[in-house]
Amino acid sequence: MTRTEEQVELAAIVRSLLDRRADSASVRTAMTSESGFDEALWQTLCEIGVTDPDLTLAETCVVLEELGRSLVPTPLLPTAIAASALIADRDPDHLLPRIAAGEIATIATPEHVLFGAQAQIVIAYVDGHLTQVEETPSKVAAMDPTTQLATLDLDVDPLPDHVRDVALVLTAALQVGGLQRALDDTVAYSLQRVQFGRPIGSFQALKHRMADLLVELELARSAMLHAVDGLVDGSADAPERSAVAAAYCTEAFNHAAGEMIQLHGGIAITWEHDAHLVFKRAHALGALWGQPHTHRARLAL
Repeated sequence: MTRTEEQVELAAIVRSLLDRRADSASVRTAMTSESGFDEALWQTLCEIGVTDPDLTLAETCVVLEELGRSLVPTPLLPTAIAASALIADRDPDHLLPRIAAGEIATIATPEHVLFGAQAQIVIAYVDGHLTQVEETPSKVAAMDPTTQLATLDLDVDPLPDHVRDVALVLTAALQVGGLQRALDDTVAYSLQRVQFGRPIGSFQALKHRMADLLVELELARSAMLHAVDGLVDGSADAPERSAVAAAYCTEAFNHAAGEMIQLHGGIAITWEHDAHLVFKRAHALGALWGQPHTHRARLAL
């Protein structure tokens, strides 16, 4: 899948906005705020149309990849998953216009509710039916301060296959963006850090490790885009493509986050450096919808 001219332009618009309003200091301010995200930035993103139900899955993934690259906490992932479920269910409660206007939506699972405490719209599958939930989810502590979690005191169903596959692919887009961030920061550091009179990026062993990360990034992006194509086209193997993207992107992002810490040396274990945010984001996203081996198991069925 090659990005269209419109998608390239969308990515440029979002990246320009995030470069101005989602630097490291802004991300840290947002994640430690009462809401857990930058509400003003969220409204700006909504104004440029990132929650418009007419936005295609491919375009949403373009936005999420840029958000993943910046590490900025936003409720777009749960909102997009909820919108996809409502579209598939023909939106009987007419919630999509509220989402398009900027209201945060989320969909509950038996394990968690992403951005549940911040959401104005909470939906869930109960006894096989998609329904709006009136109960307010309770915020819980999360390992990743940029990924807000909550629980719901209500028995809800697991996500049906068609919604789960969308969730896997949207999450994979965030993971690809995070992997890009890990590689970019690591390469930049390797060109600045001098050891034995030379930038460490000039050492062959480190070149090989960063080249391996680049290969993993491109494979992860290809797997994600292939899965997007499958869902958009309604391909018979779309579930398998989604499972491959979920498994590969999770493992690649986890590996890149670990390599980022190692190749940054001692500074990467400090709170002041963003490497720990990349590491926490990688492991948090990888735990949302099941571990890689559970996705690979679907391929053997």
